[in-house]
Amino acid sequence: MLACDHGYFMGPTRRLENPRSTISPLVPYADVVSVTRGILRTSVDPEWDMPILLRVSGGTSILQEDLSNEGITTSMREAVRLNATAVSISIFVGAPNEKQTLLNLGKLVDEGEEFGMPVMAITAVGKELEKRDDRYLSLACRIAAELGAHMVKTYYCENFSRVVEGCPVPLVVAGGPKLNTEADVFRLVYNAIHEGAVGVDMGRNIWQNDNPVAVIKAINAIVHEGANDREALDLFNRSKGTVEELAHPRQSKSRR
Repeated sequence: MLACDHGYFMGPTRRLENPRSTISPLVPYADVVSVTRGILRTSVDPEWDMPILLRVSGGTSILQEDLSNEGITTSMREAVRLNATAVSISIFVGAPNEKQTLLNLGKLVDEGEEFGMPVMAITAVGKELEKRDDRYLSLACRIAAELGAHMVKTYYCENFSRVVEGCPVPLVVAGGPKLNTEADVFRLVYNAIHEGAVGVDMGRNIWQNDNPVAVIKAINAIVHEGANDREALDLFNRSKGTVEELAHPRQSKSRR
């Protein structure tokens, strides 16, 4: 999954200032792109054959100390009309608005069942990144699954297999803030997949890199081809600096 929904609370994030130019060259190498409805309408070409994970929660910004004060910003009917493949919503377990975000998830799952729309819960931790340990993430992921989420996006941590074992639905690992090196990125992806994640949903560690196409190709090799982190780094080094052109973008019928 290619995460490009950061603007809903972070605004014009570095190298995502023009979403269309960021997303376009990465389309052939991603299984899904994660966006809001505003970016879907303005920056995702209807001719791209690209499944959409539609972000439907929001209501706060990085100017606020408490990022957990979220609501549902896009209706399920709108998600269906936009031909989304699935919808995503953040939950903030342990935050001041925990109850509100968990009830938002329950409501969204109810509506998703009515329309046949899968729901992904995102175990957001706001600015309290120290919460990314196996005990906390096991709690948050299990609660999301208990409330009916079809899949859960969470962070990688030590003893990640414990988080996987306690969650009866598929787990997708977030990239989080940009890591120091490409080797760190590929190690995170490899370890997450090796320990039971079904995939990753990464943004800044791809499109904030100077060679984003080379990064996403290497991640793709880990997720889909069984490459390890060293092989992915070798692929990255061979690919970076080459001219990548979207000569034959994926084609599909209009999404809108």
